[in-house]
Amino acid sequence: MNRSLVREGNDRDAGVVEEICGYLTEQPPRSFFLFAGAGSGKTRTLVEVLRRLTGVVPHVAGSGLGRQLRLAGRAIRVVTFTKNAVAVINGRLGSNDLVNVSTIHSFCWELINGFDADISAALVAVKQAELEKELSKAAAKKRGISDTDIAKFAEIEAEIDQLGKTEKFIYNPDRNTFGPGAIQHRHVLDATAWLLLNRPTLRTILRDRHPIILIDESQDTMKGVLDALMVLAEPRGSGLTLGLLGDHRQRIYSDGHSDLPGLVPTGWAKPELQMNHRSQRRIVTLINQIWESKMQGRTQSTSGVRQHHRTEKTGGVVRLFVGDASQSANDKREHEHWCAAQMQASVSPDAWKDGTYQLLALEHKLVATRGGFLSVYEAMDLIDPNGAAPVGSGENNGPSAAKLVLDELAQLEACIRPDGTMNESAMTDVLRRNGSLDDLPVDEAQRNVRTDEILNAIQKFARICIDEDSTIGQVIEPVIAARLFEVHPRLAEAFADKSPPPPPPIPRKNTETTHARIRRGWCALFAAPWAELVQYRRYLAGTSELATHQVIKGSEFDHVMVVMDDSQAGGFLISYDKLFGGKTLSDTDISNLSDGKETTIDRSLRLLYVTCSRARESLALVLWSTQPATALAHINEKTGWFAPEEVVVIP
Repeated sequence: MNRSLVREGNDRDAGVVEEICGYLTEQPPRSFFLFAGAGSGKTRTLVEVLRRLTGVVPHVAGSGLGRQLRLAGRAIRVVTFTKNAVAVINGRLGSNDLVNVSTIHSFCWELINGFDADISAALVAVKQAELEKELSKAAAKKRGISDTDIAKFAEIEAEIDQLGKTEKFIYNPDRNTFGPGAIQHRHVLDATAWLLLNRPTLRTILRDRHPIILIDESQDTMKGVLDALMVLAEPRGSGLTLGLLGDHRQRIYSDGHSDLPGLVPTGWAKPELQMNHRSQRRIVTLINQIWESKMQGRTQSTSGVRQHHRTEKTGGVVRLFVGDASQSANDKREHEHWCAAQMQASVSPDAWKDGTYQLLALEHKLVATRGGFLSVYEAMDLIDPNGAAPVGSGENNGPSAAKLVLDELAQLEACIRPDGTMNESAMTDVLRRNGSLDDLPVDEAQRNVRTDEILNAIQKFARICIDEDSTIGQVIEPVIAARLFEVHPRLAEAFADKSPPPPPPIPRKNTETTHARIRRGWCALFAAPWAELVQYRRYLAGTSELATHQVIKGSEFDHVMVVMDDSQAGGFLISYDKLFGGKTLSDTDISNLSDGKETTIDRSLRLLYVTCSRARESLALVLWSTQPATALAHINEKTGWFAPEEVVVIP
């Protein structure tokens, strides 16, 4: 970084915009990696650079670049992680035909859409590599190749055969697609990465369209796509210049590189944003301490820019609450309300009331447990793991095959009064809106029969809906029987199948076929309480006070509660209890540590950093430990993160 541009106080990063403009207007342009920590104004910096490079703000070198782009019919490409981020950048940038902003999925699909034969070749090659990997893994097992292995091989081979025969691929960057030729998000990223490295024509097209590509949240960008673009950008002057913006401390997804700064080529520039404009001093101090800690079990580098708080943000409240993980989910929920009350007493009477703070959890299962919709979430996750939970990118509509349950029946349920009677006007609007009345018979007698059938089904639906003990299967039965709405074929087929669900697989062993998993999911969904759907829909829509670290990527809140409960998280790759000393490292952790591989501590530390850095004013960490006394001793003696009065025992 050019230290002559560094200033003090709140203007510490004031020279970074001009620094980046200089790299991109040099001849030839110079690729860069911008290290931008939490709350550092990364988006503002990106927009200000773009405004200067395209002539929106007077800038001698930038205006020249803008003229070159316009004459050649080219544009700067900005790739970001979420649709919200796209909207924010476009909103701040305004109308600008020299900049195209999109999500990574939209960018990749725009690049390869229409090259169906090439997509087919790419996906077949990717699947062939996957099959070879599975064959090698199975052959190395002491017990040899099992029947489950053979079934998995057959599934992959069937996919390869189907992909090879597909003549036209269909895809939507915002949601999962189904039907002949439909491919999912991961397929588009895999195909793009392969084609950029193996099809010179695609590389030429990309350079001709977008000589400069700026990638936001680059630490979470799929390794394959990012690696391919970095190859294309070398050597300097190749016709493609990359600008990567991100913070490896905030990496959430395993698709991204674990140490992106370490992979940046020697000749690239490395500007830095050192300020944290978001959080009060106490919170900034904590996240610096979290990242710089050299605790046992850590392999990831402590490299990174120490952040500075704004001069006027000298306050902030942090508390760590520690409780016994053996309590029930209901008891934990009540005690978390108690923690919020303690925060209110420490912060202000107007803070930490219901609806005024954001509760963050490690992963979706824990949120579903706290939110009271675990049965529905687990069923949806079996049906479609990619669509069951809200994500930071795309639209969160849940599994498309379950649309009847999540959409049409929600509309119909909204027409029911608490006493079970129906708002007939609203109900008729729902039926008309969904085409349910389009095919009524012309013959009056037949029309009356069909009308009575519809009314009887709705009345039965209403009676079952208000029964708090009703299952989803019971509620949808009259709807499907009366053909009130169009039903997805997979839902209809699953509901008609009355066979028992397959047994669950052996824990931690991938011994279940996709068909068996989905069948278990449908059976679980039909048996799940209808009442849980209200909270699940709110969670999908983002209107719940509950969220995971994935969903709030880039967001900020005045007051944040982070719930750390390994016992209800449903995973084993993360452990806050190990991080805070309530549990010892496992044999796998020790093995990974000796081999220099990523450990549970690495992943947990990173996610703690992400969640803590969302808070502006106050932060409550709630740890449910299997050994609370041991954890408390470790926290007080080893971490050095908290003052004694900041650590509170949950009674």
